[in-house]
Amino acid sequence: MKVEGFVASLKNAETIGELFKILQEKGAPVVELDGQRFLIVVEGDFEGRKFWTEINGEKANQALGDAMLNSSSFPFKCKKPYTGGNVIFVNFDDIEVEKFLVAYRDPDYGVFYLVENGEAKEITKEGYEKLKGEMPEFKIKSMSEEQMDMMGAFFG
Repeated sequence: MKVEGFVASLKNAETIGELFKILQEKGAPVVELDGQRFLIVVEGDFEGRKFWTEINGEKANQALGDAMLNSSSFPFKCKKPYTGGNVIFVNFDDIEVEKFLVAYRDPDYGVFYLVENGEAKEITKEGYEKLKGEMPEFKIKSMSEEQMDMMGAFFG
């Protein structure tokens, strides 16, 4: 599947639950697109109701830090007005840990995964809460000094 097709499929969601189901059907949280593997991160809202991705219990943008700059992000809109967000593709090869947790959440609902050795397995909320404290620190390759200098030159 291509990245564009993956992003386009998210437009069919009419609820946060449907969005999470589409992600699951496409293989998230770890998806192979265009021959490359990605960790899928989503964030946004449905008519004012926020949804987000957590990694090891922390919001993904915090867990990923500078690596977010190295990732591809695509906005998406859903069928209903005032719904949508961003889907972020994190190169799986940049992740430096063998085991971590991923959750797609909203204030009341979530879908939870344990990712181990590149394979994702759905787990319960209770399992997720229990495992959060046992996970190694989530590490991802950050930009090299040279890349940071180039970004600095670009942003002035």
